[in-house]
Amino acid sequence: MENCIVIFITTSSLDEAKKLGRTLVEEKLAACSNIMSPVHSIYHWQGELCDDEEALMVLKTKRELFSQIETRVKELHSYEVPEIIAMPIIEGSENYLSWLKNETQ
Repeated sequence: MENCIVIFITTSSLDEAKKLGRTLVEEKLAACSNIMSPVHSIYHWQGELCDDEEALMVLKTKRELFSQIETRVKELHSYEVPEIIAMPIIEGSENYLSWLKNETQ
C-alpha cells in the first residue's frame, strides 16, 4: 500500500480529460482514470480571479510513476501550469491494490 497513490489533475474539458486518461492508462502509467465533469473551479491566474468549469481526473497508480506521469501530462495538457498533485493511499482493499500494481509498469 505504501507505494500506491491517487493523483488529481484538472483539465479544460471532458474531452481533454478522456484523451489524457486513456493515454495514461494505455501506457500503463495509471491503472485507472476516473473523470468527474463538470467541476466548478475558482482560482487566481495571472492576476485575475477565474471562475471556470473544468473536468477532474482521479488517477490510481504507483508512487514511482509520478515523475513519468507529470512529464507526460505536461507534454499533452493544454494548460501552461496543469494541476498534478498526489496523495498517498493509506488503506485499501488488498485485491484492488494488487490489481492496481499489476496494471501499471
